[in-house]
Amino acid sequence: MNTEKELSYKEFVMRENNEFHAPINPEFNFYSAVKNGEVNTVLKLCKTELANKSGLGNLSEDPLQSIKYHFVITAALIARYCIEGGMEHETAYSLSDLYIMKADVCTSMKEISALHTRLCLDYTQRMKNLNKHQIISKHIVKCVDYIYDNLHTRIRISDLAAYTGLNESYLSHLFKEEMGVSTTEYIQMRKIETAKNMLKYSDYQPSQIATILCFPNQSYFIHVFKKRVGQTPKQYQNTYFQETGIVHPKKGL
Repeated sequence: MNTEKELSYKEFVMRENNEFHAPINPEFNFYSAVKNGEVNTVLKLCKTELANKSGLGNLSEDPLQSIKYHFVITAALIARYCIEGGMEHETAYSLSDLYIMKADVCTSMKEISALHTRLCLDYTQRMKNLNKHQIISKHIVKCVDYIYDNLHTRIRISDLAAYTGLNESYLSHLFKEEMGVSTTEYIQMRKIETAKNMLKYSDYQPSQIATILCFPNQSYFIHVFKKRVGQTPKQYQNTYFQETGIVHPKKGL
């Protein structure tokens, strides 16, 4: 049976069983409410459990697996709507990945429905906070995304200005006003956060991390890391593995 025949047969069966997909406008209204941070609206829309929503297509012979597929679609779409609304894309996608992994191990419809509500409200509350503090204009969103995507390079204000099309002086002022820190401080913060994760979860040595994250030299990396974290990179790495009991293959004394 080819695709066209399969599609025609599926539509015939749905008509015979009086099954129809949900109309598109309410769906758009839901995602817009999440993007706009409308917590009360989203809470009301989530009162009906995911498994009991009408108009959901059948995506698997296994009902639980079908609902999980719908959950993945919802998570992916919410992430994209929130990015459009100003959420940092790394945050949006990482949050989506986190919830999808949680859904993957759910064993009942009730678990999936509860997780669906948590997913929707989590994104909505984050967007509400984002809008409330007016964290960021589209130009600053572009800056933040550029920084996340280029942590392995030396990022200059001139690079950000060229990427956003703004004057360097104006961009510096706008960034500080909206983010509360200068571009240099923000870049350092993000690089140090990345360095901390690399020290925790990888075999990289501090000297390698300094090179990967494009610090001028290892001494400067150690200086900045200690200033922001209160420990040298090696001390931080050793402390982490002592706390977890994991033996790091390259752990120094």
